[in-house]
This record gives sequence, structure tokens and C-alpha cells, in this order.
Amino acid sequence: MLIRMPSKLKVQQPFPEPLVELIAQRFRVFGEPMRIKLLCALSDQPATVGELQEITGGSQQNVSKHLGVLAQAGMVDRSKRGNCVVYAITDDSLFALCETVCGGLRDQLDELGSLLEGATK
Repeated sequence: MLIRMPSKLKVQQPFPEPLVELIAQRFRVFGEPMRIKLLCALSDQPATVGELQEITGGSQQNVSKHLGVLAQAGMVDRSKRGNCVVYAITDDSLFALCETVCGGLRDQLDELGSLLEGATK
């Protein structure tokens, strides 16, 4: 059985073990709220740590730590602008994944709302 992956790749089922590990690692990176905030903040344009601090409300140390994780995972890239380091998204497919998750959450909330509405009648 072949599964159509979002990146247009066809991957044989069951997934090979190394691929399973890579997928799990990718999801672990998303498991931290600050990293999602940083990715959202970078969705419009590249930014420095200071700019990202202002946008997310995080400390310099916390923002830098999470940007390091995102960079190591290949989700953001660093470049120098004068004395500053600027971070930018390297993989726009991240947002498709977030949209998919948000759509699922929206459906669950709608269903829960319908159930609660029916229970109060």
C-alpha cells in the first residue's frame, strides 16, 4: 500500500524504522509552545532574536535556546545582518502541517460545541 505524503513523495507502508524516527523527531520539535510561537512570528518575515523576544514575550535566553533547536532541525536558518543574527523559515511545509492540525482542532471543537448545545436542551 502506498501513501501520498504532503511533499508529493510516495512512501511504502509500513514506514522504514529510520523514517519513523525522523518523523517522530520532527513532531518532538513541534511539542514546545515557544517553538510554534517563533515559527508563527517568522511566517511573515525574517527576524532577529530581539525582534522575536518582543513578538513572543520570551526571554533572550529562552528564545535563543528554541531557535537553536529549530535551526538544528532544519526548520529555520541563520544569517548575519551587521552585528545581528537573523532567523528565517527554511521549510514552508511547516505551515501546511500547522493548518492541518488547526483544522482537526476546529472540527473537534465544533463537534464538542454541538454536543454541549444538545445537552443543554
